[in-house]
Amino acid sequence: MGRSSTPPDTAPDAEDVLLARHGRAAHLTLNRPRALNALTHAMVRRIDEALTAWEHDPEVETVVLTGAGERGLCAGGDIRAIYEDARAGGTASADFWRDEYRLNARIARWPKPYVAVMDGIVMGGGVGISAHGNVRVVTERSRIAMPETGIGFVPDVGGTYLLSRAPGELGTHLALTGAPVGAADALLCGLADHYVPSPQLPHFLEALSTKPVRQALPHHTHQTHQPPPPGELTAHREWIDHCYAADTVEEIVDRLLTSGVQEAKQTAETILTKSPTSLKVTLRAMRRARELPTLEEVLAQEYRISCAALTSPDLVEGIRAQVIDKDREPRWRPGTLGQVGDVEVERFFGTRP
Repeated sequence: MGRSSTPPDTAPDAEDVLLARHGRAAHLTLNRPRALNALTHAMVRRIDEALTAWEHDPEVETVVLTGAGERGLCAGGDIRAIYEDARAGGTASADFWRDEYRLNARIARWPKPYVAVMDGIVMGGGVGISAHGNVRVVTERSRIAMPETGIGFVPDVGGTYLLSRAPGELGTHLALTGAPVGAADALLCGLADHYVPSPQLPHFLEALSTKPVRQALPHHTHQTHQPPPPGELTAHREWIDHCYAADTVEEIVDRLLTSGVQEAKQTAETILTKSPTSLKVTLRAMRRARELPTLEEVLAQEYRISCAALTSPDLVEGIRAQVIDKDREPRWRPGTLGQVGDVEVERFFGTRP
């Protein structure tokens, strides 16, 4: 590995992101397997430094992102740190998001092939550093989700940009429920580009050390191997597109409950366990994201929303219930959709109705 193209290991936590060179390919490996490779601010800076070094290095043709361990690429941001910051009324989370969202935008504009191996669990911030890449690979083990409404937060890292551009109302369904999708549904929703069976991954990554991506991919994708396991969303498109086309979360829930479809009723019950405030802000964010032409503009909107969420009681309560105490019984404030008015929703966007 050329020293001139590799950021120095100056930080004590530099090993949370491993850097390596294998022939034509430079590798970024998220290396916090016990935390399912959850992103810290230092890791975001480390990735950004590496991309700076490799962007103009003629020996680096491809960048490859993977996660250490057997469970997945990345479970998202370090929400325990966000919890402590929000409780203390600090600014560390806002600083983290600023750099993280800038990195998401940089990845989307990366001039070289950026191969994100979305194997296993890929959630929240993990989606941000993978699904904006120009070569996104899923496997039969992939489980991709933006589960923020369950912790009193709102899909970020460009999640509302990606989901608002999914076919029909599939993205709205995924944003409100936080439901994970497998490989086939990730391909359908535009969250990924290629399916490579997990046993083929070592061979694919080895091929990238000697071949351009355009030559390595065809030998390992579903064009020459088995297709991904069948997805679930296509069979539910009719009721998803009808129910989620409603103008309000209340009407969406009502349509789901009265559709006569058992899966739709179960989905309504799932939605009603989420933060009412987060649900309403998420729907508004998704609808606005559809009208914003660039990822950068959507990220700017998400940044305003995220900073507002730091002062909302539901973020601290949601993380407490799901991660800290793990009682899975959040006490949302307000507790029902009907109690969340337009003034409260617009506060997250820095505007008034």
